[in-house]
Amino acid sequence: MNRARGAFTLVELLVVVAIVAALVGMLLPALSRAQDVARSVSCLSNLRQFNDAAAIYQAKWKGSFPVAYETVVIGAVFVQRSWDYNKRVDWSSGSASYEITPGILWDKIDAPSKIQQCPVYRGESNSPGDPHTGYNYNTSYLGGGDGGVPARITQVKDPAGTAAFGDGEYASGANKYMRSPFSAPQETIAGRHAGTQGYRHAGHANVGFVDGHAEPWSERHTTSYPATEPLIAEGTGFLSADNSLYDLE
Repeated sequence: MNRARGAFTLVELLVVVAIVAALVGMLLPALSRAQDVARSVSCLSNLRQFNDAAAIYQAKWKGSFPVAYETVVIGAVFVQRSWDYNKRVDWSSGSASYEITPGILWDKIDAPSKIQQCPVYRGESNSPGDPHTGYNYNTSYLGGGDGGVPARITQVKDPAGTAAFGDGEYASGANKYMRSPFSAPQETIAGRHAGTQGYRHAGHANVGFVDGHAEPWSERHTTSYPATEPLIAEGTGFLSADNSLYDLE
């Protein structure tokens, strides 16, 4: 009996399946890379909006950067006002009750914004109740260190070369406070490893600079105090080998 006109043989079907499989195998990596690029672009857009928010804050407060954090304890209530989220913890009931509200940069926003979530970061926030995470703020020099006075925009001599915000990450999550590899004048914290950047965008860390631009940063440094260096997690690090990408010079 003759084979029906237009029908495929088993061999022909197997060839077609093999060709389709080969094409899919070639396309999937390209699609994955395209997704990675899209997420990185979205992250850079977020950081530019952080820069815009900081500029608005400076216009309102005579050129001052927002304080990184300030803490008040009243009885059984712990209140931390932070650049990202204000956190109120009440222990009066015997167990901690958390209340999270938009922080100093976002105090006019009624609801938390996904702008504050890096689209690549999948870890948990270090602060219970924080809905979004993944970014940190130059606490060492711009935010006043450990409860000190924040810098003013006029003090920054190289705005295009001074980091303001970026992809925060360390071994235990994403600390919201960016730290330079060595202590700034207003800092007492010796362990710098919690304030490192996460190089999670194809080996780059996205950084928003004081002048308003944001870019992927490939340089990753692990130079710090001898006690700190072993604690720096794989894929994380500092933007520069010294404090030059963080300080006001």
